Amino acid sequence: MNLELRHLKVVCAIAETGSVTKAASQLGLAQPALTAQLQRIERTLGGPLFDRDRRGARPTALGELVLSRARVLLPAMKGLQDEAARLAAGGDDMLMTRYRIGAIGGPVVAHLLHRLSATQPEAQISTHASYYVDELATMVLAGKLDYAQVGVCGDALPSAEYGLVWHTIAVDAVCALLREDHPQAAATEVDLADLSEEQWVAGAGDGCFADCFAAACARAGFAPRKVLETDPRACVDMVELGLSVGLCQPTFRPPVGLTSRPLKGAPLRWRIAVGWHPDSPAARSAPKLMQMANEAYQDVIARNENYVKWVADHPDLNGIGAVPPQLAAA
Repeated sequence: MNLELRHLKVVCAIAETGSVTKAASQLGLAQPALTAQLQRIERTLGGPLFDRDRRGARPTALGELVLSRARVLLPAMKGLQDEAARLAAGGDDMLMTRYRIGAIGGPVVAHLLHRLSATQPEAQISTHASYYVDELATMVLAGKLDYAQVGVCGDALPSAEYGLVWHTIAVDAVCALLREDHPQAAATEVDLADLSEEQWVAGAGDGCFADCFAAACARAGFAPRKVLETDPRACVDMVELGLSVGLCQPTFRPPVGLTSRPLKGAPLRWRIAVGWHPDSPAARSAPKLMQMANEAYQDVIARNENYVKWVADHPDLNGIGAVPPQLAAA
């Protein structure tokens, strides 16, 4: 017997209900017929999928393996059927009905999801958070995510080894996150050299950012104290307590009592990008989604009036040009 999707549905139904009898009722089958079908499935796979007793049916190790694959394959097949039906019916934009988006975080992805939900209120949207580009790229490659929103050093691109397509949303100057009473907070920009005695804190992540920061400090004439890595909330707390100066993106909205200022000359840059696999269904919906991502960035960056004006006043900073023209002219 060849294993088919209907067999995987049987396994999932038994696992979800915890009982062959309940699964048979759910599937509209007679209990003996479902038991016989389960036995055929188990013979095909080489072992029992469930331990069955008076308390019900619990997956064996082999059963857990089959379930982990089935829970990926069945939704993927449903998504394929939905998208094929949409295309066959003449859908003009070939938008997907389900979006699985992984993100390093930040307000851009929040505004993207807001726009996506408004455009397709019937769509199923799920998210996965990670600090690490490689983890998100691996999940896209494995078909566990449709898109990955990541951040990398502005002079770099996410690794090409995963075969993903990457669309740059913006390349921004990295900013210093300061208390409003910090001596440098009154200026429109901060010279990195003026912060040489500070302790630093930044969000966790991979890539070359730490090395690039050390190199930028060396060019400014000093060796930085160690950069502490932690979650965004702890970063804010440490800056509020006066323990550290933070490194942040201009899209970050500081809480009351804190402010962000671009580093003079943009010695550090941050690239916001979205990736997808070129052979996946997500590739067909990518143009529309990227339009929404660009608009989401515009929504977010417009809140930082100081940064928008600073960019407009520094056209000489090559690479810092992702601020939309209508904002730069404001």
